[in-house]
Amino acid sequence: MNQTRQQSVIPGVCFRSRMYILLAVLLLIGCGPAFAQLVTSVDSIGIVVSDLDRAVDFYSNVLSFEKVSDTEVAGDDFEHLEGVFGARARVVRMKLGDEHIELIQYLAPKGRPIPVDSRSNDHWFQHIAIIVSDMDKAYERLREHHVQFASTGPQRIPDWNKGAAGILAFYFRDPDGHNLEILWFPPDKGNPKWHKPTDRLFLGIDHTAIVVRDTETSLKFYRDALGFKVAGEGENYGTEQEHLNNVFGARLHITSLRAAAGPSIEFLEYLTPRDGRPFPPRLARERSLAVADQFDDA
Repeated sequence: MNQTRQQSVIPGVCFRSRMYILLAVLLLIGCGPAFAQLVTSVDSIGIVVSDLDRAVDFYSNVLSFEKVSDTEVAGDDFEHLEGVFGARARVVRMKLGDEHIELIQYLAPKGRPIPVDSRSNDHWFQHIAIIVSDMDKAYERLREHHVQFASTGPQRIPDWNKGAAGILAFYFRDPDGHNLEILWFPPDKGNPKWHKPTDRLFLGIDHTAIVVRDTETSLKFYRDALGFKVAGEGENYGTEQEHLNNVFGARLHITSLRAAAGPSIEFLEYLTPRDGRPFPPRLARERSLAVADQFDDA
């Protein structure tokens, strides 16, 4: 396992096999129609942090991620890829089970923090869902490390919700305020790999969830342009959902999309309340979490 610091420059974006979804529409336009519907996997989820060493300590010591690499990136192509003049970043890639995250600290220029009054229905909301083998033990582990709660406590999806009945979930935040979720699946739910015998507590990343304003509009991009397949959908509501999201009256239309490999992407459209705040004009390029895809290079 390589844990050495490396320094590199990102090559031209049309020839990269990994890219952020936030820029994929530009790449499709710039590289022509041959790139349509060629996402083959979700490779990693990027998380912008203010203090990389602190973040690495949290994800490794609290959530059991393993450090894979430590790299610095800079240069003209990286500036254009990120849309940030003078960008220089340190990136640590970490692994949990089969899935990866990339923790990114901008050495220059410094970005803005997540708004302290952020709510789960704001349109910049995004989380990663970490599967656990035992919810009680995982919740106790988080409490021992004094994590910031986003839910009031672990919630059980009620039996009337046939597609998600019995799932246990809890929202919390990392040191920078990024939303995270721990999930436990009952035997009849989830990917079979989450039910293999193990002595590990934190198993891997099932999905990344993003709030969308309109599901059909988002499907035109993720499904029709990028080629993700809809894996399932449903509505969640009730007191359990309200206390999971910490949003009174929460009623969500949830859509799960998958590529051939990697974590899924989950749309969270709030049917009620509809007062989630939109992206500030420049936040799209400074978004705290992003997703890197694998594209077929045919």
